[in-house]
Amino acid sequence: MHDTQLKELSGRTVLVTGGAGLIGSRITGYLRQIGARPIALCTLDAYPRHTYRDLFGVDPSAPDVIVGNIQNPSLVKKVVAEADYVIHAAALADVAACTRKPMAAIHNNITGTQVLLDAVAACERIRRLVFVSSASVYGNGNPDDWARPCDEYRTVRALLESVYGRVPPQFHEHAPLRPMSVYGNTKAWGETQAALTLGAVGTSYTIVRYFSVYGDPQVIKENSHSWVVAWFATRAALGLPLHLNGGGHQIRDLVHVDDIATATVRALVSPRAHNETLNIGTGSPTSIRKVADLVTARYPGTRLVETPMPPGDPLGGYAATRHMETVLGWRPTITVEEGVARYAGWLGRTPAAIPGWLRAESEATSA
Repeated sequence: MHDTQLKELSGRTVLVTGGAGLIGSRITGYLRQIGARPIALCTLDAYPRHTYRDLFGVDPSAPDVIVGNIQNPSLVKKVVAEADYVIHAAALADVAACTRKPMAAIHNNITGTQVLLDAVAACERIRRLVFVSSASVYGNGNPDDWARPCDEYRTVRALLESVYGRVPPQFHEHAPLRPMSVYGNTKAWGETQAALTLGAVGTSYTIVRYFSVYGDPQVIKENSHSWVVAWFATRAALGLPLHLNGGGHQIRDLVHVDDIATATVRALVSPRAHNETLNIGTGSPTSIRKVADLVTARYPGTRLVETPMPPGDPLGGYAATRHMETVLGWRPTITVEEGVARYAGWLGRTPAAIPGWLRAESEATSA
């Protein structure tokens, strides 16, 4: 993408739902950097308030931060009317939390999404909406995708099996969706509903399927198994063992939050992204065990413990990225090795990122 396309956002108002969270705050920061005017609409209830202020750099009292819920039609209609573009990142984005509380997932990820889509569809000013989806819509993929009888596939299959012990699927945007969690199912619904609602009125939209997002200032949540880099580094920093669910053989495509923000903003204005669905990933498979190895290299002496697979946790796969690269004219720049090193360094400089409840667990264990 030429810089001239990003210049289209200069002076434009961009509504970012969920704009105070980890990803949303990075997106709004990047938008400011290129001269746009972001408005963050967020409930500010996913983390303690000090996390937003001290770690994410969000001032709840700032005029460009609106504390509110996307399930509120009058509020959503009002803020959408001020915007030229919309990025819909607000969601209950925790697989474990959605599994425990499916009605909360429905309220946040389905009802809230429909309220926003209705407001956008009714507002002629909106140039494009980017809907933030997830690789969780693919589930474990289709094993038959790797059963093609040609020498190239046999060679790739043998290489992957030698490295990972199995053949991790590469997810293509045209593949059938097979969500295996409440969270993934709500995202698959949101994709379809965005196309139905906005397609009916001719409003441009782009669906971006994030793969495994990580990077500072990501902080862990209690009773969650998402955000493996943050979980492993935080536990290792306290001398706690790392839990390898299912032995750590799951595959993830780890994408740094800085690259996620860049890709999402580019999707707002790329002409070729009109009504398209894009994977946002690196195209490189990484096993959970490899993440553990990268973290333990930073924290020598850390123990690994194998634990059962949690419900809804897919074996996973990695992104096919050719379509993303073609449409956006861009690809991610931060490797997982660099990203883990950056996170460990940030965590060492930011002890406030380690939550008190985990410190208490560490102290109880060592007592």
